[in-house]
Amino acid sequence: MPKLRKKCDEAQRKWFEEALERIKKATGARTQVQLAEVLDVRQSSISDAKRRCSIPAEWFLKLYRSHGLDPDWLADGVEPVYLNASKAKIPADTILREAPTPYGRMNSRGRVVSVSSMAGSSANGSWEPQPLEELSIPESYARPNLQVVKVDSASMEPVINRGAFVGIDQNQKQHPDGDLVAVHFPHQGLMIRRAYLKNEEFVLKADNDQHADLTIPASEMAARTVGRVVWVLQNFGTM
Repeated sequence: MPKLRKKCDEAQRKWFEEALERIKKATGARTQVQLAEVLDVRQSSISDAKRRCSIPAEWFLKLYRSHGLDPDWLADGVEPVYLNASKAKIPADTILREAPTPYGRMNSRGRVVSVSSMAGSSANGSWEPQPLEELSIPESYARPNLQVVKVDSASMEPVINRGAFVGIDQNQKQHPDGDLVAVHFPHQGLMIRRAYLKNEEFVLKADNDQHADLTIPASEMAARTVGRVVWVLQNFGTM
């Protein structure tokens, strides 16, 4: 069983908080009341554990028996998540995307994704990705309907530089004012702009003043929106 922490210094507090967060992610317990029910303990027991920054060994044993969880992963983030996957309540990949990085270690878990050019293909009137290269991204950056593109324009500089990798969530097609969206323009490819709704049309603004605003009728915006920008990876060079 994992070693129990008896002294509550800063490092141990950090360890405790992250271990407790892994327990919550793996069991779906969002509140102290729900966590007490999962562990079959009183809420006062959880409060006492927080005060001492110590997780009782029997909690790890209970979670192994009820959820098949690996005590070493719960305590220190050492995979695998499950010792008995048949009892899993939540898929391991989902948990690993959301659980905190083990204290004192970098999150080395990653995923290789395909990167498309912004030109893409518009044979059917809509933007279709054209694979350009591959990129390793942190697991936490991945999501079910992610599209990664390599920026070939300076229109969003200095926020997004030419050559940056941009993650687009194709499940998110809302247009809150000022959000970065990826929109398809026939014969021009994909463009990233800040969207603003004015009257019956969307105004798409570039951060670079040398690039003109674009407009799209509100009735066409949904069909031409590929998704919202959720992350950017880029090298700013020497600061």
